[in-house]
This record gives sequence, structure tokens and C-alpha cells, in this order.
Amino acid sequence: ITKTLPVEYNIDDNFRATASWPVRFFYLYVSLMAARPKYYFAWTLADAINNAAGFGFRGYDKNGVTRWDLISNLRIQQIEFSTSFKMFLDNWNIQTALWLKRVCYERATFSPTIQTFILSAIWHGVYPGYYLTFLTGVLMTLAARAIRNNIRHYFVESPAVKLCYDIITWMATQVAISYTVVPFVLLSVKPSFTFYSSCYFCLHIASIVVLLVFPLKRTQKGSKKHESVQPVWSKKLEEESLLQKNSYSTTNNSFSQKQEITCRYQVLKQ
Repeated sequence: ITKTLPVEYNIDDNFRATASWPVRFFYLYVSLMAARPKYYFAWTLADAINNAAGFGFRGYDKNGVTRWDLISNLRIQQIEFSTSFKMFLDNWNIQTALWLKRVCYERATFSPTIQTFILSAIWHGVYPGYYLTFLTGVLMTLAARAIRNNIRHYFVESPAVKLCYDIITWMATQVAISYTVVPFVLLSVKPSFTFYSSCYFCLHIASIVVLLVFPLKRTQKGSKKHESVQPVWSKKLEEESLLQKNSYSTTNNSFSQKQEITCRYQVLKQ
């Protein structure tokens, strides 16, 4: 499919000159969707290898069914039907995202989203397209967060209205994801800017306008940071001290019980 619908065709001069905007965005979505299964295959195969070694066993659910998703790297259904930028990222390359969250996001003292995206670009490699993708991803993530925080609660009362809202946000998310990752596939600066300029940087401008119009709620980074990072070692110390106390009390109890039994035995013997 990628040979029939190549991503490079999005910057073809004839296609840009003749195709309408709906056709161009539809082709953009289809061509990027066709590029994802190679990642699905690689990560699913890796999950199978890890599960064969037993590393993916999480335990049992409430129905007694075994769970093998401890170190899974993607959830295909949630990716294809994601209704927000965050939902897409949370289900794509999951283990790397968790690593970035622990190493960078939870430790960043300012602009954790920007720092995390930049670190992710450096981690991926030296191609300029990676940096264009992740810098664009910063805008998309912040804009999507602002829209969700300020608008979503108006559309969750009625199931029918929420369904329409989910359909619209799904379409917007898929277009935004496809728009964002084009440089990731093209890799070079010139074709990436050719694509964005052909779209008049429309989603970049829209994201900036959204951030100017809607207030972005500040996350409680400081408290979350101490709650998530510090307890990693403090909880261990607490558990160790608790175990020592339990063992000490158990030893004392058993010692006192032995003394009491000995005293009773001596009294009975007398």
C-alpha cells in the first residue's frame, strides 16, 4: 500500500495544484495510516518475544484471565480510534513514552512538555525531520490540551452529543497526527517545508491561535514530581523499616510466648 500511496505524493506539484483540500487531507490521512503497520508488526513481534520469555505477564484480571500486557509497546485499536493527541501518544511506543516521562517530564523544572519532545527528537536521531515533527507536536499537544480542558465538558452530558463530539475529535486528531508526522517520514528539511508551505502552515497557525484564545491550565508539576519521583526510594525505606519493625515485634512476641510457656510448664511440673 505504501508503494501505491506513498507519503511523498503529498508534495507532488501536480497533486498540490489540482487536488482539492478535502482530497488532499484524505490522502494525507490514508498515506500516513498505510505507513504505520510496519511499526505495528515490529512491536507486536517484540511483544510476542517478551511474552514468550514471561516478561509480559501482569497477573490475572477480575475474571481470572491471564494478562500479558506488562511491557507492551502499542495498542493498535486505541491508536486508530484515538480522539485526542494525548490518547494517540499514550498508546504509541508506550515503553519509550514511559521512559521519557520518568527521565525528563517528571524531573523538568520548566516547560516539561517542550523538554520531553526535544529529548524524544534527540533520542530518535539526527534527521531534521524528527525535530520538525516533535516541535510541531509540542504545539499540537498544548493546543489539544487547551481545547479539551475548555470545551469538552460542554459535550459530555448527552450520549448523542458526546458521540458527535468524539467523531469530530477523532477526525481532527487523525488529521493533526498525519500533518505532524509528515517530516518524520520525509526526514529532510526541504520536502518537509514544501509540505507545510503547501498547507500554508494552517495547523501551526491554528494551534497558536488556540493557545492565545483558550487559557491553558497549569499542571501541579511540583507536587506530582515529589509524589512520583521521591517515593521511589523513600517508600523502599519505609517498607524496609516496616519489615524490620514487624520482624522485631514478631521476634519479641515469639520470645515472650516461649517464656510464658516455660513458666507454665515449670508451675505444672511443680
